[in-house]
Amino acid sequence: MPPAIKGMSVTGVRGRKSNQVFLLLEEYETIRLLDYQMLNQEQAAVLMQVSRPTLTRIYEEARRKVAASFVEGRDIVVKGGKVVFEEEWFSCGSCKNRFRHQGEEQPVCPTCGSEATESLNDLFSTGQA
Repeated sequence: MPPAIKGMSVTGVRGRKSNQVFLLLEEYETIRLLDYQMLNQEQAAVLMQVSRPTLTRIYEEARRKVAASFVEGRDIVVKGGKVVFEEEWFSCGSCKNRFRHQGEEQPVCPTCGSEATESLNDLFSTGQA
């Protein structure tokens, strides 16, 4: 599932767009699994389908980037990486609902009926933010 956010902005610092920290999707996922869901590295590695040493390397890079953001006052942008979503996810521009959709036709939001939807798969995979 795509992240709930596209990134995080630092409060009280202006003009930092050129100095953003880019957190790859796999880095975001390691933080989510290890720090938020409190899984151990072995469990997280299985879920991410990587070796435990690879997971450790990804996690260390993610922590370094988050620390740089905190210390240097830089925005975090979640984008790109070596991630494949198993389903097509969309976000509604009207009500902000996130939902799955199958089929070739333009998806309609199941909550409000709006056609103002965007693919989260494309947004996160191509690095748009």
